Amino acid sequence: MRITMITPAQPGSKAGNRATAERWETLLESAGHSVDVVTEYHGEPCDAFIALHAWRSVDAIRKFRTNWPERPLIVALTGTDIYRHQQEFPEETLYSMEAADALIGLHSLVARDIPTELADKLTTLYQSADGPEAFPEPRKKAQERGFGVCVIGHLREEKDSLRAAYAARLLPDDSRIQVVCAGKAYNEDWRAKAEQEMASNPRFQWLGELDKGDARQLMADSLVMVISSVMEGGANVVSEACRAGLPVIASDIPGNVGLLGNDYAGYFPVGKERALADLLYKVEQDPEFLGTLKHQVSQLAGHFMPEKEQAALEQALRQAVQRCSERH
Repeated sequence: MRITMITPAQPGSKAGNRATAERWETLLESAGHSVDVVTEYHGEPCDAFIALHAWRSVDAIRKFRTNWPERPLIVALTGTDIYRHQQEFPEETLYSMEAADALIGLHSLVARDIPTELADKLTTLYQSADGPEAFPEPRKKAQERGFGVCVIGHLREEKDSLRAAYAARLLPDDSRIQVVCAGKAYNEDWRAKAEQEMASNPRFQWLGELDKGDARQLMADSLVMVISSVMEGGANVVSEACRAGLPVIASDIPGNVGLLGNDYAGYFPVGKERALADLLYKVEQDPEFLGTLKHQVSQLAGHFMPEKEQAALEQALRQAVQRCSERH
């Protein structure tokens, strides 16, 4: 099929939507399709249309539906679609969801948080990641600096990006935890907050935005990763951590629980740095607990294989084609 895929993230962006679009392009082309990834759509013909982001892509979705009502449309739901834009911009977001022949959700609990009548359109797709062989060896110098905790993702409200830094301030004096954050500041306010925190918190370092190789080195140098988000559609960095065997400390939101499972041992209440500090200290001081988390993420690694992601994309495409033919 000739597939057009729209993403709001420009070429060269390190935003999650751009990484997802490029990975899906590769997976779909390896399955025999041709894919054109665009950031604007003007009504050009294609055999199927995939929109990343229900709200941000609504104009393109309207245009595609108007010009090509008989062709299949797939909409991939982001965390902000599900947990913010449904409430803030219901008309546009629900239009995109209702117009779709198939929906893609990136964690197993999405069906709970969208309108019940749309749940039968939903395919759950776990974003894939490279395996441990793609990660470098830990650097000895990094390990000597202390117990490394990484936070990877753009600095923004949804990510609650400095929560681990705030938690680190509450650690006992004997803790060797060092929190290293990597990600682009969403705006100047976030940049200022990160720089101020780094200046006043000896346990915190902000590296800014890293390329893929340097981000993987940071993960390899770390003993734990924190994902403290207040909302997530299903973060690819969790997939990467599981595939790399890197234990995760995660906020107890649906987007994390829907990837790591109800029985995962490393959750803390969202936004609560005291609870996060306690959990970080436990993981540092208790090798058995660290081992439990490592075992759990390693057991989950099989969910995040490229072939499984490719199969889920193909399933969503087949579902969209079938629904389309039923409509016409």
